[in-house]
Amino acid sequence: MGLLDGKVAIVTGAGGGLGRAHALLFAKEGAAVVVNDLGGSVDGSGEGSRVADEVVKEIREAGGMALADFGSVTDAAEAQAMVDAAVAEFGRLDILINNAGILRDKSFKKMDEDLWDPVLEVHLKGSYHATRAAYARMVEQGEGGRIIMTSSTSGLIGNFGQTNYGAAKAGIAGFARCLAIEGRKANITVNVLAPNAYSRMTASLFPEGSEDRFAPERVSPAIAWLCSDEAADITGQQFVISGNRVSLLYPAQYKIADSEADSDAWSPDEIGQKIKASIADWPKATTVPDLIF
Repeated sequence: MGLLDGKVAIVTGAGGGLGRAHALLFAKEGAAVVVNDLGGSVDGSGEGSRVADEVVKEIREAGGMALADFGSVTDAAEAQAMVDAAVAEFGRLDILINNAGILRDKSFKKMDEDLWDPVLEVHLKGSYHATRAAYARMVEQGEGGRIIMTSSTSGLIGNFGQTNYGAAKAGIAGFARCLAIEGRKANITVNVLAPNAYSRMTASLFPEGSEDRFAPERVSPAIAWLCSDEAADITGQQFVISGNRVSLLYPAQYKIADSEADSDAWSPDEIGQKIKASIADWPKATTVPDLIF
Protein backbone atom coordinates (compact mmCIF):
# COMPACT_ATOMS: atom_id res chain seq x y z
CA MET A 1 0.00 0.00 0.00
CA GLY A 2 1.32 3.41 -0.97
CA LEU A 3 0.50 6.74 0.58
CA LEU A 4 -0.94 7.96 -2.74
CA ASP A 5 -2.60 4.80 -4.06
CA GLY A 6 -5.36 5.64 -6.53
CA LYS A 7 -4.32 9.27 -6.92
CA VAL A 8 -3.48 10.97 -10.20
CA ALA A 9 -0.85 13.71 -10.13
CA ILE A 10 0.55 16.23 -12.58
CA VAL A 11 4.09 17.45 -11.96
CA THR A 12 5.23 20.31 -14.19
CA GLY A 13 8.90 20.69 -14.98
CA ALA A 14 9.36 17.04 -14.04
CA GLY A 15 12.10 16.11 -16.47
CA GLY A 16 14.91 16.73 -13.99
CA GLY A 17 15.87 18.03 -10.58
CA LEU A 18 13.14 18.56 -8.03
CA GLY A 19 10.26 17.81 -10.43
CA ARG A 20 11.79 14.47 -11.34
CA ALA A 21 12.24 13.62 -7.65
CA HIS A 22 8.58 14.45 -7.00
CA ALA A 23 7.39 12.37 -9.95
CA LEU A 24 9.44 9.30 -9.02
CA LEU A 25 8.38 9.37 -5.36
CA PHE A 26 4.72 9.98 -6.16
CA ALA A 27 4.75 6.99 -8.51
CA LYS A 28 6.51 4.88 -5.88
CA GLU A 29 3.75 5.82 -3.43
CA GLY A 30 1.10 4.60 -5.85
CA ALA A 31 0.06 7.66 -7.83
CA ALA A 32 -0.29 7.73 -11.60
CA VAL A 33 1.87 10.64 -12.74
CA VAL A 34 1.74 12.99 -15.72
CA VAL A 35 5.35 14.02 -16.25
CA ASN A 36 5.24 17.45 -17.86
CA ASP A 37 8.40 19.04 -19.24
CA LEU A 38 9.00 21.26 -22.24
CA GLY A 39 12.58 20.00 -22.36
CA GLY A 40 14.22 23.43 -22.46
CA SER A 41 17.40 24.76 -20.90
CA VAL A 42 17.71 26.53 -17.55
CA ASP A 43 16.97 29.91 -19.17
CA GLY A 44 13.88 28.55 -20.92
CA SER A 45 15.27 28.29 -24.43
CA GLY A 46 14.83 25.18 -26.56
CA GLU A 47 12.52 22.22 -26.17
CA GLY A 48 12.44 18.46 -26.55
CA SER A 49 10.73 15.28 -25.40
CA ARG A 50 13.74 13.33 -24.14
CA VAL A 51 13.80 14.30 -20.47
CA ALA A 52 10.08 13.70 -19.85
CA ASP A 53 10.21 10.42 -21.75
CA GLU A 54 13.14 9.23 -19.65
CA VAL A 55 11.32 9.89 -16.38
CA VAL A 56 8.22 8.10 -17.67
CA LYS A 57 10.37 5.14 -18.71
CA GLU A 58 11.97 5.01 -15.27
CA ILE A 59 8.58 5.03 -13.56
CA ARG A 60 7.13 2.35 -15.80
CA GLU A 61 10.18 0.11 -15.44
CA ALA A 62 9.69 0.29 -11.66
CA GLY A 63 6.09 -0.87 -12.10
CA GLY A 64 4.42 2.53 -11.87
CA MET A 65 2.02 4.41 -14.13
CA ALA A 66 3.10 7.52 -15.99
CA LEU A 67 2.36 9.63 -19.04
CA ALA A 68 4.64 12.19 -20.69
CA ASP A 69 3.42 15.67 -21.58
CA PHE A 70 5.54 18.20 -23.47
CA GLY A 71 3.27 21.24 -23.32
CA SER A 72 4.30 24.69 -22.14
CA VAL A 73 2.60 25.97 -19.00
CA THR A 74 2.84 29.45 -20.49
CA ASP A 75 0.15 28.48 -22.99
CA ALA A 76 -3.38 28.21 -21.60
CA ALA A 77 -4.48 25.71 -24.27
CA GLU A 78 -1.48 23.47 -23.63
CA ALA A 79 -2.03 23.60 -19.87
CA GLN A 80 -5.66 22.58 -20.40
CA ALA A 81 -4.56 19.80 -22.76
CA MET A 82 -2.24 18.51 -20.04
CA VAL A 83 -5.11 18.21 -17.58
CA ASP A 84 -7.36 16.66 -20.25
CA ALA A 85 -4.65 14.09 -21.02
CA ALA A 86 -4.40 13.13 -17.36
CA VAL A 87 -8.14 12.57 -17.16
CA ALA A 88 -8.31 10.72 -20.47
CA GLU A 89 -5.47 8.37 -19.49
CA PHE A 90 -6.15 7.86 -15.79
CA GLY A 91 -9.77 8.94 -15.28
CA ARG A 92 -9.32 11.78 -12.82
CA LEU A 93 -6.96 14.38 -11.35
CA ASP A 94 -6.15 14.72 -7.65
CA ILE A 95 -2.81 16.53 -7.39
CA LEU A 96 -1.05 19.37 -9.17
CA ILE A 97 2.57 20.24 -8.44
CA ASN A 98 3.50 23.58 -10.02
CA ASN A 99 7.24 23.13 -10.36
CA ALA A 100 8.20 24.36 -13.86
CA GLY A 101 10.63 27.26 -13.83
CA ILE A 102 13.53 29.05 -15.46
CA LEU A 103 16.30 31.40 -14.35
CA ARG A 104 17.56 34.59 -15.97
CA ASP A 105 19.53 36.15 -13.12
CA LYS A 106 21.02 39.61 -13.37
CA SER A 107 21.49 42.56 -11.02
CA PHE A 108 18.63 45.02 -11.33
CA LYS A 109 20.71 47.74 -12.99
CA LYS A 110 21.28 45.26 -15.84
CA MET A 111 17.73 43.88 -15.84
CA ASP A 112 15.62 44.36 -18.98
CA GLU A 113 12.31 43.04 -20.27
CA ASP A 114 13.97 40.15 -22.09
CA LEU A 115 15.14 38.92 -18.70
CA TRP A 116 12.09 39.99 -16.70
CA ASP A 117 9.10 38.94 -18.80
CA PRO A 118 9.95 35.26 -19.52
CA VAL A 119 10.64 34.54 -15.84
CA LEU A 120 7.29 36.03 -14.78
CA GLU A 121 5.61 34.23 -17.68
CA VAL A 122 6.89 30.76 -16.81
CA HIS A 123 6.67 30.92 -13.03
CA LEU A 124 3.64 33.09 -12.27
CA LYS A 125 1.57 32.90 -15.45
CA GLY A 126 2.51 29.24 -15.87
CA SER A 127 1.30 28.44 -12.36
CA TYR A 128 -1.90 30.30 -13.14
CA HIS A 129 -2.62 28.41 -16.37
CA ALA A 130 -1.92 24.98 -14.90
CA THR A 131 -3.82 25.71 -11.70
CA ARG A 132 -6.83 27.17 -13.50
CA ALA A 133 -7.26 23.99 -15.54
CA ALA A 134 -6.55 21.61 -12.66
CA TYR A 135 -8.65 23.49 -10.11
CA ALA A 136 -11.68 23.46 -12.40
CA ARG A 137 -11.35 19.70 -12.83
CA MET A 138 -11.00 19.13 -9.08
CA VAL A 139 -14.10 21.22 -8.38
CA GLU A 140 -16.02 19.30 -11.05
CA GLN A 141 -15.02 15.97 -9.51
CA GLY A 142 -16.29 17.14 -6.12
CA GLU A 143 -13.77 15.10 -4.13
CA GLY A 144 -11.22 17.75 -3.20
CA GLY A 145 -7.63 17.92 -4.33
CA ARG A 146 -4.10 19.01 -3.56
CA ILE A 147 -2.17 21.87 -5.17
CA ILE A 148 1.44 22.69 -4.37
CA MET A 149 2.88 26.02 -5.52
CA THR A 150 6.66 26.18 -5.74
CA SER A 151 7.89 29.52 -4.46
CA SER A 152 11.37 30.39 -3.20
CA THR A 153 13.15 32.11 -0.35
CA SER A 154 14.19 34.62 -3.03
CA GLY A 155 10.56 35.73 -3.20
CA LEU A 156 9.64 35.22 0.45
CA ILE A 157 12.83 36.70 1.94
CA GLY A 158 15.00 38.09 -0.87
CA ASN A 159 18.23 37.37 -2.75
CA PHE A 160 20.74 39.41 -4.75
CA GLY A 161 20.43 39.35 -8.53
CA GLN A 162 16.97 37.81 -8.65
CA THR A 163 14.46 40.64 -8.74
CA ASN A 164 12.64 39.00 -11.65
CA TYR A 165 12.65 35.54 -10.06
CA GLY A 166 11.83 36.93 -6.61
CA ALA A 167 8.89 38.92 -7.96
CA ALA A 168 7.50 35.82 -9.67
CA LYS A 169 7.99 33.64 -6.61
CA ALA A 170 6.44 36.19 -4.25
CA GLY A 171 3.47 36.40 -6.62
CA ILE A 172 3.09 32.63 -6.55
CA ALA A 173 3.01 32.64 -2.74
CA GLY A 174 0.35 35.35 -2.71
CA PHE A 175 -1.63 33.45 -5.33
CA ALA A 176 -1.47 30.32 -3.15
CA ARG A 177 -2.55 32.05 0.05
CA CYS A 178 -5.62 33.54 -1.62
CA LEU A 179 -6.57 30.36 -3.46
CA ALA A 180 -6.23 28.35 -0.24
CA ILE A 181 -9.05 30.43 1.23
CA GLU A 182 -11.28 29.92 -1.80
CA GLY A 183 -10.43 26.22 -2.08
CA ARG A 184 -11.57 25.31 1.42
CA LYS A 185 -15.22 24.89 0.47
CA ALA A 186 -14.21 22.45 -2.27
CA ASN A 187 -11.75 20.61 0.02
CA ILE A 188 -8.87 21.63 -2.21
CA THR A 189 -5.74 22.38 -0.23
CA VAL A 190 -3.16 24.81 -1.56
CA ASN A 191 0.28 24.98 0.05
CA VAL A 192 3.57 26.66 -0.79
CA LEU A 193 6.94 24.95 -1.11
CA ALA A 194 10.12 27.02 -0.87
CA PRO A 195 12.80 24.40 -1.59
CA ASN A 196 16.55 24.51 -1.22
CA ALA A 197 17.64 21.63 -3.42
CA TYR A 198 20.71 20.96 -5.54
CA SER A 199 19.90 20.88 -9.25
CA ARG A 200 21.18 22.27 -12.54
CA MET A 201 19.30 25.49 -11.76
CA THR A 202 20.83 25.94 -8.31
CA ALA A 203 24.22 24.22 -8.55
CA SER A 204 26.15 27.50 -8.37
CA LEU A 205 24.51 28.39 -5.03
CA PHE A 206 25.80 25.37 -3.13
CA PRO A 207 29.28 24.59 -1.80
CA GLU A 208 31.20 21.79 -3.42
CA GLY A 209 30.33 18.37 -2.04
CA SER A 210 26.82 19.28 -0.85
CA GLU A 211 24.95 17.44 -3.61
CA ASP A 212 23.77 14.61 -1.36
CA ARG A 213 22.97 16.75 1.66
CA PHE A 214 20.68 18.93 -0.44
CA ALA A 215 19.50 16.35 -2.95
CA PRO A 216 16.01 16.98 -4.39
CA GLU A 217 14.97 13.56 -3.08
CA ARG A 218 15.16 15.01 0.45
CA VAL A 219 12.50 17.61 -0.37
CA SER A 220 9.89 15.36 -1.99
CA PRO A 221 8.79 13.20 1.01
CA ALA A 222 7.12 16.09 2.83
CA ILE A 223 5.38 17.12 -0.38
CA ALA A 224 4.13 13.59 -0.97
CA TRP A 225 2.66 13.56 2.53
CA LEU A 226 1.04 16.98 2.04
CA CYS A 227 -0.66 15.56 -1.06
CA SER A 228 -2.07 12.57 0.82
CA ASP A 229 -5.43 12.14 2.53
CA GLU A 230 -3.69 12.59 5.88
CA ALA A 231 -3.05 16.27 5.10
CA ALA A 232 -6.66 17.20 4.34
CA ASP A 233 -6.69 19.96 6.98
CA ILE A 234 -3.39 21.62 6.05
CA THR A 235 -3.76 24.51 3.63
CA GLY A 236 -2.44 28.00 3.07
CA GLN A 237 0.93 27.17 4.65
CA GLN A 238 4.46 27.96 3.48
CA PHE A 239 7.03 25.19 3.91
CA VAL A 240 10.77 25.80 3.56
CA ILE A 241 12.55 22.49 2.99
CA SER A 242 16.34 22.32 2.97
CA GLY A 243 17.94 18.90 3.11
CA ASN A 244 16.29 17.04 5.98
CA ARG A 245 15.10 20.24 7.63
CA VAL A 246 11.43 21.14 7.21
CA SER A 247 10.37 24.57 8.47
CA LEU A 248 7.16 26.55 8.48
CA LEU A 249 7.48 30.14 7.31
CA TYR A 250 4.57 32.14 8.64
CA PRO A 251 3.50 35.80 8.62
CA ALA A 252 4.21 37.65 11.85
CA GLN A 253 3.14 41.11 12.99
CA TYR A 254 5.19 43.27 15.33
CA LYS A 255 3.47 46.33 16.81
CA ILE A 256 5.59 49.47 16.71
CA ALA A 257 3.16 52.08 18.03
CA ASP A 258 -0.51 52.41 18.90
CA SER A 259 -2.87 55.04 20.25
CA GLU A 260 -6.54 55.36 21.04
CA ALA A 261 -8.79 55.11 17.99
CA ASP A 262 -10.30 58.55 18.58
CA SER A 263 -6.97 60.32 19.15
CA ASP A 264 -5.33 62.57 16.57
CA ALA A 265 -3.30 61.00 13.78
CA TRP A 266 0.45 60.71 14.32
CA SER A 267 2.56 63.50 12.91
CA PRO A 268 5.41 62.31 10.68
CA ASP A 269 7.94 63.29 13.36
CA GLU A 270 6.02 61.56 16.17
CA ILE A 271 5.64 58.26 14.35
CA GLY A 272 9.19 58.53 13.03
CA GLN A 273 10.54 58.76 16.56
CA LYS A 274 8.43 55.74 17.58
CA ILE A 275 9.76 53.72 14.65
CA LYS A 276 13.39 54.67 15.38
CA ALA A 277 13.00 53.81 19.08
CA SER A 278 11.62 50.36 18.26
CA ILE A 279 14.25 49.26 15.72
CA ALA A 280 16.47 47.47 18.22
CA ASP A 281 13.54 45.26 19.24
CA TRP A 282 12.39 44.32 15.73
CA PRO A 283 12.32 40.59 15.00
CA LYS A 284 15.49 39.64 13.15
CA ALA A 285 14.81 38.68 9.54
CA THR A 286 15.73 35.15 8.52
CA THR A 287 18.40 35.15 5.84
CA VAL A 288 18.63 32.88 2.84
CA PRO A 289 22.07 31.46 3.83
CA ASP A 290 20.69 30.50 7.25
CA LEU A 291 17.85 28.63 5.59
CA ILE A 292 20.15 26.82 3.17
CA PHE A 293 23.16 26.02 5.29
